[in-house]
Amino acid sequence: MSSKEYEAQKLEEIQRISNLDLRRRAALAEVDNAKFSWFHVKAVLVAGVGFFTDAYDIFAISIAATMLGYVYNGGGALTVNQDLGVKVATPIGTFVGQLLFGWLADMVGRKRMYGVELMIIIGGTFAQALCGTGPAVNVIGALIVWRFIMGVGIGGDYPLSAIITSEFAATRIRGRMMAAVFAMQGFGNFTAAIVATIVAYKPQILSDPTGGAFHVDYCWRLLIGLGAVPGVIALYFRLTIPETPRYTMDVERNVIQATTDVENFMTTGTYEYDPDAIVQRAVAPKATRRDFINYFSQWKNGKILLGTAYSWFALDIAFYGLGLNSSIVLSAIGFGSSTATSPQQKIYENLYNVSVGNMILAVGGLIPGYWATFLVVDSWGRRPVQLMGFSMLTIIFVCMGFGYWAMQTSKPAKSAFVFLYCLANFFQNFGPNSTTFIIPGEVFPTRYRSTGHGISAAAGKLGAIVSQVGFAWLRNIGGTNYWIGHILELFAFFMLTGVASTLLLPETTNQTLEELSNENQEGFIKDVAPVVVEDGVILQPSRSKINGETKEEV
Repeated sequence: MSSKEYEAQKLEEIQRISNLDLRRRAALAEVDNAKFSWFHVKAVLVAGVGFFTDAYDIFAISIAATMLGYVYNGGGALTVNQDLGVKVATPIGTFVGQLLFGWLADMVGRKRMYGVELMIIIGGTFAQALCGTGPAVNVIGALIVWRFIMGVGIGGDYPLSAIITSEFAATRIRGRMMAAVFAMQGFGNFTAAIVATIVAYKPQILSDPTGGAFHVDYCWRLLIGLGAVPGVIALYFRLTIPETPRYTMDVERNVIQATTDVENFMTTGTYEYDPDAIVQRAVAPKATRRDFINYFSQWKNGKILLGTAYSWFALDIAFYGLGLNSSIVLSAIGFGSSTATSPQQKIYENLYNVSVGNMILAVGGLIPGYWATFLVVDSWGRRPVQLMGFSMLTIIFVCMGFGYWAMQTSKPAKSAFVFLYCLANFFQNFGPNSTTFIIPGEVFPTRYRSTGHGISAAAGKLGAIVSQVGFAWLRNIGGTNYWIGHILELFAFFMLTGVASTLLLPETTNQTLEELSNENQEGFIKDVAPVVVEDGVILQPSRSKINGETKEEV
């Protein structure tokens, strides 16, 4: 085919497109009404592996910190500042990553950033396993740095996985797809406890002539380092996933490429890119600072961002703060500190108790809660599930807080406290812990969807930092466990404010992402200017590629 024939063919193709707005809405309808397919399963698995890795890496340090104390503090525990440092470094990094990657995914695209955050997680995880002590830096300081870097990657995973899942999902199953992705956190927690139990191999610890510390140095490195394995497995699939059609249409303004992508991945699960295709940029709202302010300064839009951000903040105050009391619960169910006299036996029993005890707590509340949300989120709706969860948590924390000392007086009373603890875990996940992840991925327009989710998630991580830093210190005032009852009462207050913030949110079930954006979809995309041919060259108000040669905008 000659150059002129090729250009004439492309000209005819462009002129056949009479209304890009209608074509856009038709493509979106095809995505929203698509039958459940292997592509949907693949999207959930690829995103879910990331959340499995995130939870594993975050949770593993709570067990690894105990191991670090045995190795580097002469068989004792880490100091308060050391323990706080290695545990709070990741949430701080996550806070940064959620804001940064949330913004970048809207600026440069979901596909370009998806996988980058996983590479950061893999690198940060592997580096932790190789940390050591030297004249200029000790192992705890090195761990804090690498856990912060890993946290940046974990933070990026939140908006990217949520947005990619929601933008590819059919409307009727969108909630379940996003809930399934987030539910992988429960399995990540559970797996970290299983791995900790396996690596703390009893014969090796008991036969250690150094008192157990030598072998435990292998244990914590294996426990943390193995967290990179699922990330490596998922990396290829993340790097090869197609750009979401909504981003291609609404931000890149390339409706032709987006409709082609929809046809391909809905039928074959793949996508094609033609480097010689004419890129026809439509006219659509652009993400700018002024447009961002104009959009969110409207109360109907601003209240939604306020509701998603504060709900996540309130929830994470209690979600991460509840972990401060896990040692009490483990002691009550027979998984407390060892009373053995042999150093090796004591180390083994303590590691075994904390690992198996956390497996029991995960199975008793965390995992069932995630999957209860999965079952009802598309039938009950997101808002009712979140309201129910916050309401139940308010009642549970009132009971736990005001009745704390009474429930420490006898074994049956302690059993009641354990039951309430597991119930709180259950209603956190069968409630706001799941829905605060889902709703921000649905309620913002495409050009700000990732940014809005990143801001909401970062607000939640700010709550986690406040909980871990502030309440950890507060709990130690006045003697052991003096403040625990009052902390639980504070949790009840934040859960009550979560009920109020949920009332700011719309119900998103069975509504398309475009309906939830609060923007008129008729005329959202405008056709490009008429095509002009001059001296055999197609000219249009956008950059075009013809036979590999770039033609500048007119």
